[in-house]
Amino acid sequence: MAKARGKASFGNVRQLPSGRWQARYTGPDGKRHTAPMTFGNRVDSQDWLTTMRADILRETWRPGRPTRTRGLTFHAYSLEWVDRRKVKGQPLQPRTRELYLGLLERHIWPTFGDLQLRAIDADAVEDWYDRTAVEIPTARAHAYSLLASILGTAVKRRLIPENPANIEGAGTAPRRNREDHTLSLDELDALVAALPDRYRAMALLAAWCGLRFGELAELRRGDVDTKRALVRVRRAVVRTNADGIVVKAPKTGAGVRTIAIPPHVLPAIREHLLAHAEPGRDGLLFPARAGGHLAPSTVYRVFGPARDAAGRPDVRFHDLRHLAATLYAQAGATLAELKGRLGHSSTSAAMIYQHIGATRDQELAQRLSDMVGVTDAR
Repeated sequence: MAKARGKASFGNVRQLPSGRWQARYTGPDGKRHTAPMTFGNRVDSQDWLTTMRADILRETWRPGRPTRTRGLTFHAYSLEWVDRRKVKGQPLQPRTRELYLGLLERHIWPTFGDLQLRAIDADAVEDWYDRTAVEIPTARAHAYSLLASILGTAVKRRLIPENPANIEGAGTAPRRNREDHTLSLDELDALVAALPDRYRAMALLAAWCGLRFGELAELRRGDVDTKRALVRVRRAVVRTNADGIVVKAPKTGAGVRTIAIPPHVLPAIREHLLAHAEPGRDGLLFPARAGGHLAPSTVYRVFGPARDAAGRPDVRFHDLRHLAATLYAQAGATLAELKGRLGHSSTSAAMIYQHIGATRDQELAQRLSDMVGVTDAR
């Protein structure tokens, strides 16, 4: 809902929840028209309306005509783009919004922020790309993709005639070799053994069930069924600079899933429930010592020494999820079953998962335990 409204001599302006101002007017065609950009203050929004009124009086106004972009900087337009950006009809997730703003601040605004939108050309983009984050190719690819997306939207809104970001392949990040970060089973055992007791079950669920850290940190007692050897993923927790701790649905729709726990992992889960989980059905499975959600930095303080003890200082906590994918594939999972268990993001994977039978998932979970010589721990 708008915070404030103002009646101009022509059209009207209103302040949006973001604090920026929107301008609207009724054209000679009898239809309501909205400025294709928002404004930093009321005066600028009213000035835009004055320009539209002048076009009408001069009889140079045409429906759908590109509106004046003189004075519109890339900084102002990119902020509006982030505010209005939607993915599958939904606003950006807090972490995604934070990622985009970070890329803009670090890599894009220093070069293009003060430039008018129409002043950005292909040569300027190529010069920027050649000297931006050269030593960090993944960050450079992400920054380029963001720049190209923002300018592409400006083309669709007819603010600029064409997209000057047209460097072939520039938005593709180089693939990292995941195989180099895959633990052996002996290394996994050594790493888990080196962890403090309260973190061992968390590492095991990551390595054998493929849960993300945010999913693990939000698990509740009621999400774990040790009798049926199941863990239900329904929520995740993220931390952002702007909003702090946010509990939300998993990263994608496919992330809502029920996962069979390999039998050899169950004893560690039961021990953890008795010793470390918060009480009650809604109690956190992996709480911080002082209560509340566990912070990634807390886990890394103990994970670092544990991976060193296992002789694998290169391994990150997230690599345990990749290990889970490797082990599940080796156990004989189909591509559809693998995507279903890991909650991969594509719509097709989510659709396929709905048809995966719980019995087959249990069979594959048992094969995981067979790898370490445990037939049934229940």
